[in-house]
Amino acid sequence: MHVSLLEVLRCPFCGTRPNLIDNPALVRTGDRIDWGVLGCECCAYPVIDGVPVLIADDATRDAMHAMEAGRREEALHALLGLDSARAEAFEALRSGPGGGTFGEAMQVLSPDPEGTYFLYRFSDPTFVLAESLLRAVAQHSPVMAGRALDLCGGSGHLTRVIGQLGPAGGTVLADVFFWKLWLAKTFTAPDCTPVCCDANNPLPFARASFSLVVLSDAFPYIWHKRMLADEMLRAAGPNGTVVMPHLHSSRGWNYSQGMTLNPESYAALFAPLAPRLYSDATLLEAAIAGAAVPLDTPITPEALGDQPSCSLVAGRDARLFQPRVPVAPTAVTGELRVNPLYRVTHHDGRSTLTLTFPNGEYEDEFGDCKRYLPATLDLPGDLRGAVAGDHAGIDVRSLRRARVLIDAPPRYC
Repeated sequence: MHVSLLEVLRCPFCGTRPNLIDNPALVRTGDRIDWGVLGCECCAYPVIDGVPVLIADDATRDAMHAMEAGRREEALHALLGLDSARAEAFEALRSGPGGGTFGEAMQVLSPDPEGTYFLYRFSDPTFVLAESLLRAVAQHSPVMAGRALDLCGGSGHLTRVIGQLGPAGGTVLADVFFWKLWLAKTFTAPDCTPVCCDANNPLPFARASFSLVVLSDAFPYIWHKRMLADEMLRAAGPNGTVVMPHLHSSRGWNYSQGMTLNPESYAALFAPLAPRLYSDATLLEAAIAGAAVPLDTPITPEALGDQPSCSLVAGRDARLFQPRVPVAPTAVTGELRVNPLYRVTHHDGRSTLTLTFPNGEYEDEFGDCKRYLPATLDLPGDLRGAVAGDHAGIDVRSLRRARVLIDAPPRYC
């Protein structure tokens, strides 16, 4: 945690600015705070392994007391939700050669369907849609003029994209699950600023702290939607932009429905920022084709009908709503890897890639990826590890566009 974060942090309950407490628990290097305690006028909050935890519950207090007693490892394991066996596996992984990969860490921290979802996140259809939408919106310069907030951002996959777009004030990743934030700062988006907080409570940020507020996929699972919408508007301020890809509609069927609203109700919650709705089906078509995102042609709730989901973009500047072609990245920020959805076999100087889903449930929910991921490919060279950007005999640019190759964070899989 960089000390500058204190400029925008506010207690979610009393609203006052927390200050760094100078006590024996404090571990800092210059402007970076790794361990410590933040105190406001009503509460104390721990900073655990660089992550401020602005949640007031027994687990957080117990972790803070363990840290203050010098038991930092115990505090970290507690907030990661590890029992003794998983804590032992976690430490073995961290102390092993290279410190382990994202996929290996996920097996310890979330050995369940959610972990599977995160491992393959970089090519699932909702991510493809969201990335395309953000790369279009970000071309309107005021969107990137301040800090960006990825709210309920999980383990940081979309945070990584936002960071690549270059918000002037950096990118804050907020989520209620500490283990997801730990994965993000360790692997997926190490340059982000993680904040552990509960979106069912007031957000721990000052008014108008962000020029961009993003909430992808998660809003239908929030119970206090009215409060969270007001909090997002407060965090964005009157000149900010709110982007909400993939809102489940109560008029359609979704694999994991959540507590849905109809499209006009979503829009009504963000009325102060003049929201516009878009068909997810249309946005995905544009993303697959590499076409302009039709920000100038929103859709009415009536026209959405029983479509399962839609996206929302809100901002008062009419210049935001112009059709823009997302700029496909050419630089590699991590390392080029074959999408982990492919099984790679190598023989006689060639690699065979076979699209292989982890299970039937994943294929049912995210099967639209078959529209851009070929079932099989036969390519020259050994593609079992990192792939050079000028790999002989293959069109790296086209394979990246199709998500066969992904720009993966180092030590991802």
